[in-house]
Amino acid sequence: DREARHSTWATPAPVIPQGAGGLGPRMARLLRERPPGPVVVVGCDIPALNANHVAQAFRALGRHDWVFGPASDGGYWLVGARRRRAPWRTFEAVRWSSRHALADSLANLKGARVALLEALHDVDTGEDLARPKRR
Repeated sequence: DREARHSTWATPAPVIPQGAGGLGPRMARLLRERPPGPVVVVGCDIPALNANHVAQAFRALGRHDWVFGPASDGGYWLVGARRRRAPWRTFEAVRWSSRHALADSLANLKGARVALLEALHDVDTGEDLARPKRR
């Protein structure tokens, strides 16, 4: 949370502290505590991410309860919720940083309408960073 105030992240958009806990509790808190309406959370380690991806996610939430942007390693680079009777246990028992993260989250959403965006690569290692961009 202290780093969010660093000048590197200067932006006209509001910076919202993540709070304590692991990735799952931090994302759940963010989705749960924002004002009413759809919310999309994106990773900051996605070189190919662009504004069109975010716009696609919000469009998908017009017809779906949840949207995910799958990562090529089995995780996801984006999660969004329509936030109407959302099951906040979405991020419980997820094997983060593994090839099972997306599948675990989807398993927690049985019965929900879920949209998937295109798969993108995230940067977890130096090798990932050296991968040529496809766009």
